[in-house]
Amino acid sequence: MSSKKIYIIRHGQTDFNLQGIVQGSGVDSSLNQLGQQQAAAFFKKYKDIPFDKVYTSSLKRSMESVKGFLELGIPHEQHSGLNEINWGTREGTRITPEEDAYYHGILQTWSEGNTGVCIEGGESPDLVAERQKPFVDLMLSRPEEKTVLICMHGRAMRILLSQLLHYPLRCMDQFEHLNLCLYQLDFTGTMFVVKKYCDLAHLKEVQV
Repeated sequence: MSSKKIYIIRHGQTDFNLQGIVQGSGVDSSLNQLGQQQAAAFFKKYKDIPFDKVYTSSLKRSMESVKGFLELGIPHEQHSGLNEINWGTREGTRITPEEDAYYHGILQTWSEGNTGVCIEGGESPDLVAERQKPFVDLMLSRPEEKTVLICMHGRAMRILLSQLLHYPLRCMDQFEHLNLCLYQLDFTGTMFVVKKYCDLAHLKEVQV
């Protein structure tokens, strides 16, 4: 029998997502209309799950994505350790062909195992993993929270899933993500088991 159920979602769509503009931890954008519809659809599907705690990053788009659950009065904590990776000088800018080449070069560097390399002016996956560890330790130290909901961000989610499932960070791109996708994990007390992978079934009535 599992000792903890963890539901991890990426935030809903923002206009920055729609326009191909880099967000990262330094851009505190809000959900757009579709993002709000995605959040409402997820709430409709999962509102009867007895969540003991909702954890979010400190960024608005993550909190707005779980608004329905917070309005139910479920205890909520913000953790900046769950914030998106800092994309440095590219935050708030639209990806040009030149920047796209640099971005994909960085991803290739990381996939080759060089996860300590920072993007220009920003963070590395190793640094993000390091700031996530206190949150992971805190969450796992609370056995009374048997069912938790975590809302965070795409790259940071990939890094967190890699940590929880003991994948090397160079493999993090194996964890696909889309706006308001769900990963459901069961924690047995010694290991995590994936029950749902980048699940979007709750969005079938929402245009994505």
